[in-house]
Amino acid sequence: MQRIVIVGGGPAGYEAALVARQYGASVTVIERDGAGGACVLTDCVPSKTLIASAQGMTAFTDAATLGIRLRDADDVPVENVQVDLAVINRRVRRLAETQSGDIRRRLERDGVEVLTGSGRLLSPRKVEVVEGDDAGRTFDADAVLLAMGATPRVLPGSEPDGERILSWRELYTLKELPEHIVVIGSGVTGAEFASGYLQLGAAVTLVSSRDRVLPGGDEDAALQLEEVLTRRGMTILKHARAQKVRRTADGVVVELEDGRTVSGSHALVAVGVVPNTSGMGLEDVGVAMDRGFVTIDKVARTNVPGVYAAGDCTGVFMLASVAAMQGRTAMWHVLGEAVAPIRLGTVASTIFTDPEIASVGVSQEDVESGKINAETIRLPLATNARAKMQGIGDGFVKLFARPGSGTVLGGVVVAPRASELILPISLAVQHGITVGQLAHTFSVYPSLSGSITEAARQLMVKTVSG
Repeated sequence: MQRIVIVGGGPAGYEAALVARQYGASVTVIERDGAGGACVLTDCVPSKTLIASAQGMTAFTDAATLGIRLRDADDVPVENVQVDLAVINRRVRRLAETQSGDIRRRLERDGVEVLTGSGRLLSPRKVEVVEGDDAGRTFDADAVLLAMGATPRVLPGSEPDGERILSWRELYTLKELPEHIVVIGSGVTGAEFASGYLQLGAAVTLVSSRDRVLPGGDEDAALQLEEVLTRRGMTILKHARAQKVRRTADGVVVELEDGRTVSGSHALVAVGVVPNTSGMGLEDVGVAMDRGFVTIDKVARTNVPGVYAAGDCTGVFMLASVAAMQGRTAMWHVLGEAVAPIRLGTVASTIFTDPEIASVGVSQEDVESGKINAETIRLPLATNARAKMQGIGDGFVKLFARPGSGTVLGGVVVAPRASELILPISLAVQHGITVGQLAHTFSVYPSLSGSITEAARQLMVKTVSG
């Protein structure tokens, strides 16, 4: 029986543990905060739960366009519906705790030993539990998986206080909706929370150090999102790098590097993450790192035999789905199963703004730079019959395909529930499906997914003629 020790109980850690137990290994998971880790307790699960409430608010405020209005004795319109942030955040925390409990029970039911604490390497094959209820225990292992995750980066001099200056992990203690929240950082996390709080009814200023929101993503999608957010009243400051956040008597002031200031009631700092690798003894045993992130190969091995790593501590495509696959891949490799290297080019990702932005495969930048030779088609959702019925006027479907063969290379969807609509494009990219095959697949009429098959039909002509 192989002895596996996993440091970290997030998606990378708990999915790895379940796979290892399936193959008969003895598994110990060391987790500081609770089963599911930060992903479940403070990050992904809570943020998407909050966003679900924000989407409910938008459904109310947009209902009038569909002929739906709420009425009481004073004929109050839906625009006057208010949110109760204390109730929303109680629900957020409750769901996170429930999900964490479900994961722990699943691990224990499958025979995984779950310990409370942090892990530290004493050697490549020995782990000590530090802090927590199980501090002081040590374990010998045939293999160790490092899955400690990452934590929000803090602007120097702008440490979160849980009241006015916040990272996304402190948001869920708020009892009242911020009057004016200044979101620092226009990457995925910043854009999601800025969009969500705008939907809930807060005034929002988004501070972006770049020339647009979501600088690492599809430009068409980013510009579409910017148009929607500004139309709804958000202020977006571009080329504005925050230097410091300071408290005032009744709010905050964000100081920008160019001397400008932005005042608000609250500030959310969303400027990236730092890996949780400090103090773990990794340097002592020779584990290679790059800017604090653990360096791994395509099957999640570090440079030290017997030591693997997965999830956000590796800095590789920081998504829960990728972390989970890295963890599974590591265990399959440890236990001698056939395993294929992770193909990051097939990973689908979603930004949970309103509208959502989902993408997979090659990008517009790849095509425009000449890195990838591809034909492109973009169809606005405004022409889709189902979108018209639902009052959806924003969004599009974009496909990329190889000239000649028509093989689908990637795609972008900007739409409500784009996270669900991206799946057929992901399947096409994963399995080398052509636009012709996609075009000849039946889609429901009317449906938003019909825009995907319609885009494939139009792109089929372009790839053949090209």
